Amino acid sequence: MDLSCFKAYDLRGRVPEQLNAELAEKIGRAYVEITGARKVIVGYDIRLSSPEIAEALGTGLMAAGADVFDIGLSGTEQVYFATSHFNMDGGIMVTASHNPKDHNGMKMVGSGSRPISSDNGLNDIRDRVLEPFTDAATQGSYESLEVMTDYVDHLLGYIDSASLHPLSIVCNAGNGGAGLVIDELEQHLPFDFIKIHHQPDGHFPNGVPNPILPENRSATADAVIAQGAAMGIAWDGDYDRCFFFDENGRFIEGYYIVGLLADQFLRKTGGGKVIHDPRLTWNTLDLVRAAGGEAIESKTGHAFIKQRMRDEDAVYGGEMSAHHYFRDFAYCDSGMIPWLLVAERLCQSGRTLSSLIDARIEAYPASGEINRTIDDPARVIAAIEASYGPSAKQVSHVDGLSVEYDDWRFNLRMSNTEPVVRLNVESRGDKALMEEKTEELLQVMDRLNKE
Repeated sequence: MDLSCFKAYDLRGRVPEQLNAELAEKIGRAYVEITGARKVIVGYDIRLSSPEIAEALGTGLMAAGADVFDIGLSGTEQVYFATSHFNMDGGIMVTASHNPKDHNGMKMVGSGSRPISSDNGLNDIRDRVLEPFTDAATQGSYESLEVMTDYVDHLLGYIDSASLHPLSIVCNAGNGGAGLVIDELEQHLPFDFIKIHHQPDGHFPNGVPNPILPENRSATADAVIAQGAAMGIAWDGDYDRCFFFDENGRFIEGYYIVGLLADQFLRKTGGGKVIHDPRLTWNTLDLVRAAGGEAIESKTGHAFIKQRMRDEDAVYGGEMSAHHYFRDFAYCDSGMIPWLLVAERLCQSGRTLSSLIDARIEAYPASGEINRTIDDPARVIAAIEASYGPSAKQVSHVDGLSVEYDDWRFNLRMSNTEPVVRLNVESRGDKALMEEKTEELLQVMDRLNKE
């Protein structure tokens, strides 16, 4: 049996070669045996293969003795929410997020919506799939569960509705599932939503929703400009990530959104801890300190961020990749809470999104993440550390290599899945220096790769 769909954090693969109903049924059985779960939430995204895979998954869960609570067509964060909110033993979301349309996958959590990844059960589930199964003495039951009402109420709890006033907001669901939630929220908010690519459609008539790709941004940007909107928001297919465009249609790097959300959240809580990744840090550190909070660095990746948030009881965690995590959301990531907080900030401050962001870009210009294919990533990173480390103010290995000087810093990380090195560079108020050092490091990487 081909089990190549099992990855480090989740399952992703082509349908039906790498993931199909037969395998999904076995995965359901294995999930129950490995986790001991007796009450499991199941949801699925808008992909054409998702209902069949979710049904087979549920069949396997019930055959192993677990009760299935089906929340139907949903987003990943609704599975997280339902698992925690209804005190279930676990949850499984059938989704391949922003992968090609002929792919599908699963994201799994245990009780409290704690992530299940390769180091805490996912590999065990994979290995168990290969062995024979026998049905449980008592089969599990099936129940449809309505979660949208409680979920929307929870989302609205993050903002002060009385402080809101009318704004025009472009929403691009990418024909994923986010539009269904916007339609529900719309009834409770004074905003005028300009909806594009709004209807869920697993054929993805406008391309697979992945707004982090520059070629996928123009539809949102153009609509913001044409409609004179206050901002634009675009989501990936299962809407656990959201991406922002200012009133000029400019795409905003996720790094600056982390700082903005940390600031907005700490204003509400009057302090607290914020978890951030090590790729770009100075803007976040500055804003968290100014808002009376404590910034704590964590290794990149949702499993690491979520665990560190639990360890520190952090109120918020953010990654520049557009994943935003919230303590009151079972420490999970949401693509809906961030834009609500940003819209609230626009209303409360009376400022434009560009004015809030421009000052931060000017203070800490950043390269954005640049990927380079490298034959031997470990050798190249070690050589760069040997060259740049001795004269640095600080060298860190929290995640890859971080090297810091007085007026600029950089982070180099290896990909977990491909021979790629990811570079991020930032400076203190000196865009020319940032660009110069970015180009310098890229040239060094190219030269080392050829040696």
